[in-house]
Amino acid sequence: MSEHKSFNKLTAGGLLISLGIVYGDIGTSPLYTLRAIFNTVAHSGQAITPLIVLGALSCIIWTLTLQTTVKYVLITLRADNKGEGGIFSLYSLVRKKAKWLVVPAILGGCAMLADGIITPSITVTSAIEGLQVKFPWVQVTPIVIGIIVFLFVIQQFGTSLVGKLFGPIMFFWFGILGALGFTYVLQDLSILKALNPYYAFHLLITNPEALLILGGVFLCTTGAEALYSDMGHCGRDNIRVSWIFVKTMLIINYLGQGVWLLQHPDYNGGLNPFYEIVPEPYLIAMVALATIAAIIASQAMITGSFTLISEAVRLNLWPKVRINYPSNEKGQIYVPSINWLLCVGCIGIVLIFKKSVNMEGAYGLAINLTFLATTILVAVYMWTKRVPKYAIAIFVSVYGLLELVFLAGNMTKFLHGGFVTLLIGAALFSVMWSWYVSRKIKNRFVKYVEIDDYYSIIEELSKDESVPKYSSQLVYLTSANFKTEIESKIIYSIIQKEPKRADIYWLVHVDVVDEPYTSDYKVEFLIPGKLIRIDFKLGFRVEQKVNLLYRKVVEELVKNGEVDITSQYTSLKKHKIAGDFRFVLLEKHLSKFTSLSLYERSILEYYYVLNKLSLSLESGFGLDSSYVNVEKVPLIFVNPDDIELNRLPV
Repeated sequence: MSEHKSFNKLTAGGLLISLGIVYGDIGTSPLYTLRAIFNTVAHSGQAITPLIVLGALSCIIWTLTLQTTVKYVLITLRADNKGEGGIFSLYSLVRKKAKWLVVPAILGGCAMLADGIITPSITVTSAIEGLQVKFPWVQVTPIVIGIIVFLFVIQQFGTSLVGKLFGPIMFFWFGILGALGFTYVLQDLSILKALNPYYAFHLLITNPEALLILGGVFLCTTGAEALYSDMGHCGRDNIRVSWIFVKTMLIINYLGQGVWLLQHPDYNGGLNPFYEIVPEPYLIAMVALATIAAIIASQAMITGSFTLISEAVRLNLWPKVRINYPSNEKGQIYVPSINWLLCVGCIGIVLIFKKSVNMEGAYGLAINLTFLATTILVAVYMWTKRVPKYAIAIFVSVYGLLELVFLAGNMTKFLHGGFVTLLIGAALFSVMWSWYVSRKIKNRFVKYVEIDDYYSIIEELSKDESVPKYSSQLVYLTSANFKTEIESKIIYSIIQKEPKRADIYWLVHVDVVDEPYTSDYKVEFLIPGKLIRIDFKLGFRVEQKVNLLYRKVVEELVKNGEVDITSQYTSLKKHKIAGDFRFVLLEKHLSKFTSLSLYERSILEYYYVLNKLSLSLESGFGLDSSYVNVEKVPLIFVNPDDIELNRLPV
C-alpha cells in the first residue's frame, strides 16, 4: 500500500510513465479527427472556407478544454478511491447511495469494453493507411490484422518490459506532433483565431451540418476516460501536469492541419490532413511512429479492459473468469477470455469496415456513452461530498447537455457504424445485467436461521463417533452478513443431507468493500474449539484466493495458540500431525418447480448458461479441487404441503 502511494507522487519518472500509459488513445486522435470532420463537410457539398476551418478547430480546442481538462483533469480526478480511478472505482464510492446507480456503472463499463474492441481497430488502421499516401497499391487490412493478432498474442507473456518503453516513445510522438503542426502554424498565424470560442458557436449555429460535424469533433476527446481510469497507475498530480504538455502538442498539431486545409480549399475528402503535413522524405518514418503510437494506445485499452473485468468479477457484475498474473509488476494482469474476445472483435471490426473512416461512427458512440455514465456517477459523488447543490446543478446541466448534443451528433452515424457499438454494448450489457440481477433473485430465496439454535447439535455431532468422520477441519463459505445467522442449506448439509462429523467447523465469509486494496479479517469463536467464523474484508481489486487467505489465518491462529488443528486420529495425534481440511460448496440450481415470473426465469436461465461458460465454483474462489466437495441444492425447496393429491380407494 505504501509502495502504491509513493508511486503516485509527482516525479519526472511518474510524468514519463503517465505519457506512456494514459495518453495513447487521445494522443492518436489527430490521425483521424480532422479527416472525419472535413470528409463530412466535403460530402455535404460545402466548400472548405476559413470560417468552417476555424470553427471546426475551435470546437476541437474547446471540447478538449471542457471535456478533458475541466471535467476529467480538474473535477473527476478528485473522485479518488484510495488512489484508484475508473468507472467501477467511482461506482464503489457511490453505490450505497442508490441501487439504480448500477445502471450507469454497467453502461459505462460495457461502453469501455466496446471501446477496447474499436480502439485497436481504428488507430492501427489509421496509422497503416498512411502508407497509401506514397504506395496506393498497399493492402492495409492484412497488415492491420497481423499487427492486431501479434498485439493480443503477446499479452499472455506480460507487458512490463514493453511498458517501460512507452513513456519515452510517447514523449517523442507528442514532440513530433507539435513540431509538424508548428511548421504549418508559422505559415499562417491567422489560424490562431481558432482559440476564440466565437468561431465554434458560429459554426454550430449557422452550419446545417453542425450535428454531423460534432460527431467528428467528438473524436478529439476519445481517451479522456483513461485519464481517470489510469489514475491508480500514474497518480493524479502526474496526470494533471503531463496533460499540459500533451494538450499543447495536440492543439498545435490540429492547428497545423487546419493551415493545410486553408491552403487546400478544394479538399474533397479521401486525403488525410495528418499525413499531408508530413514532409514526403519522412512519411515512412512517420507511419512507423504512428503505428507504434497506435499499438501503445491499443495496449492501454487492452490492459484497461483486463482491469475493468477483474473489478467487475469482484463486484459480482461479470461471471468469474480466469485471471493470470504474468509478471510481478503491480497491476499487470491477463484475462485470457477477454483477451481473445477483444481479439476476435477487433478482427471482425477490421474485416467489416476495412477503412478507418468507416469506423469513426462506432468509435465516437462508445466513448460518448462512457462520458454520460461518468457524468451521472460524478454528480452523485459530488453530492456525497456535500458540494453545493448549485455547483452540482451547473455540472450536470453543462455536461449533460454537452454530451447529449454530442450523442445526437454521433447518432447521425448510427447506420454508418454506430449500430455496431450498440450491438456490442447490448451484448455486454446483457451479460453484466443478468449476472447482477440473478444474484439479487437468488439472494431473495436464501433462507437464514439463527445459528445458536444449532450449537448443541453441532457440538454433539462433532463428538459422535457413530457418525463417520467427514473431515478434521470442515469449511463452508457463507453469505450471511451477521455472525448470528447461517443459511438453512448449510445446516441441512451438515446435519441432514449426509451428517458430517468434523473436529472443527469453519464458516468463511468474504465481503467485497468499496476500497480497492483492503485486506482485513476478523475471527469469531462461536463454539470455542468447535465452530469458528472468519470474515474477510477484501478490496474490489484484491484477488479472492480464499484457500490461501483461509490457511494464512489458520496458521496465525495456531501460532497464537487460539486453535488446535492437530488430527484427532490416535495414530496421527501422537505425532502431532495436522488434520485434513475440506471445503464444501453449495451450488444452487433452478428447479423446474420454481415459481418465478417470465422475466426472472429468463434472467436465471441466461445466468446458468453464463455460469457453465465461467470458472467452476471452486476455481472462482481459488480453491484446490482436491479439497473441495460441491453439493447441488435447489434454489427453492418445494413444499409438499403446496401439492394436492387425492388417494383413490383400493
